[in-house]
Amino acid sequence: MVYQNYYIFGQVILDKMAMLAGFHNKFSFDFEGEEHLREITENKTGGLLISAHIGNFEIAGQLLKRLNTKINIVMLEAEHRKIKNYLSGIYIENNVNIISIKNDYSHIYEISEAFENKEIVCIHGDRFVNGSKTLKAFFLNKKAKFPGGPFYLAAKFNIPVSFVFAMKEKKYHYHFYASAPEYYYLSQLNIKKREANIRKMLNNYIYNLEQNVKKYPTQWFNYYNFWEAE
Repeated sequence: MVYQNYYIFGQVILDKMAMLAGFHNKFSFDFEGEEHLREITENKTGGLLISAHIGNFEIAGQLLKRLNTKINIVMLEAEHRKIKNYLSGIYIENNVNIISIKNDYSHIYEISEAFENKEIVCIHGDRFVNGSKTLKAFFLNKKAKFPGGPFYLAAKFNIPVSFVFAMKEKKYHYHFYASAPEYYYLSQLNIKKREANIRKMLNNYIYNLEQNVKKYPTQWFNYYNFWEAE
């Protein structure tokens, strides 16, 4: 299983580079839940797409181009510093903006501005930056930490949230999943109800992530001590 995980990870990286190089016709896709994302764009509410280090979400740019709206992809500065400019050059014609997560939290202002402009923001919800706010929850029957930022931002701006994943199924075929958008309002709620809404959003995310990890057990690429909760 470890060998298969590394082997598929290598395939995913090559697929990603092939897509960025323009070999789109080599791949085929199933888009399950595309109507949910179109609902967000047609209603012009803006929205948050939360994914994870599973499958190959970047390859879903094939779908993002079809949505005809501005997309903001949030990524860790340390992980993507060397390729950010390259990705920005590739994505610029597709109306996609790269937002880097920085230690000074300046990325929060960029994300907030995107929400205020009714744009879509894509972010992973299964890895946090040291020192940032986290939420503890059970994942695969053991407690782990999840980043609190995406969930609090979505609730603060009262925007719809969809959980999205792009999974490799065959050599040149991917299956894209998007859950129905939900709102998790914080306005006019007391602290207890606000935290309950945040917890509901997190639990829904974990449920969707667990389903995909169980269905594609060799495609979760989160290589660190995930369950080191304390």
